[in-house]
Amino acid sequence: MPAPVNATLPLDWRSAMNCRQFRSMLSVAAMLAWAVGAAPAFAAKPVDPQMIAEASGTKPTVADDGVVRIGWSRNDVEVTVDGMPLPPAAGLGSWAAFTATDTGAMVMGDTVVFQDEVDAAMDAAFAHGLDVTALHNHFFYDSPKVYFMHIGGVGEAESLAAGVKAVWDAIRAVRTARPQPATGFGGDTPVAGEFDADALAEIVGYPASVNDGVVKITIGRGGRMHGQAIGASMGLTTWAAFSGGDVLAAIDGDFIMTGNEVQPVLRALRKAGLHVVALHNHMMGEQPGFYFTHVWGKGPAAELARGFRSALDAQAAVDEAAAPHTTH
Repeated sequence: MPAPVNATLPLDWRSAMNCRQFRSMLSVAAMLAWAVGAAPAFAAKPVDPQMIAEASGTKPTVADDGVVRIGWSRNDVEVTVDGMPLPPAAGLGSWAAFTATDTGAMVMGDTVVFQDEVDAAMDAAFAHGLDVTALHNHFFYDSPKVYFMHIGGVGEAESLAAGVKAVWDAIRAVRTARPQPATGFGGDTPVAGEFDADALAEIVGYPASVNDGVVKITIGRGGRMHGQAIGASMGLTTWAAFSGGDVLAAIDGDFIMTGNEVQPVLRALRKAGLHVVALHNHMMGEQPGFYFTHVWGKGPAAELARGFRSALDAQAAVDEAAAPHTTH
């Protein structure tokens, strides 16, 4: 039986033939890649505005790109900014926007909240599977103080719209019970007393320092920014300060979090009865990206410390779940 033709050709002919075969294979691969790229992508099912209307109880509008939006103008409380009455159209509007995804829908929104509405709005968001992604101010010298709580989520459009409705209904319920925003959280005011700093440190799990009667616990973490390693001394800290005394104290503090730690920490703080008073970033260009939430609360010092510790535990659980596990 004669040998295969390419086996009897000189080496340079075999190489040339192999090159032609290789180029042919590349051509086929390129055509397949083009065909896959040219094929129409799976079209997400558009969000049904009528369903959003029914679930949210609010008449929606539809943008040119198919995004369905609902809004609520906060004309229920008169607001002044820098001494001037501010019309709701000038920036006192709550809104939520829904867009289709391959697996359902996504919502993003911004909700006007007065200080005594934040707890109720945040709790309603969490109860309906929504995320809280920011809490901050838009004005100076506003009366009453106005804040903005940003929300987001993914899932079925109807469920997301119902969640937004629950948030807005919770706010309305606060205003129904008390037409004018409150000027404080209520309860007794802590006065200077004695602290068992070691006991608070043991509960939280980190050392405590005492300065002018205030017990402070600070926890640092590391990151990088502009190619430089940075840490606690550059502001990458979680901390809690206790004022008053063991019997009745106030806690104020700040949590540093990566993005995937934010929701568990917020939920743990609210479950512990602590007030989330801000959620924002402090830096730009850092790695990983960090967020900060500021907290406030009043009560027995040990109870406040346990609430703070519960948020630390929730944060640690996220990091433990994300860490690579080795088998032995």
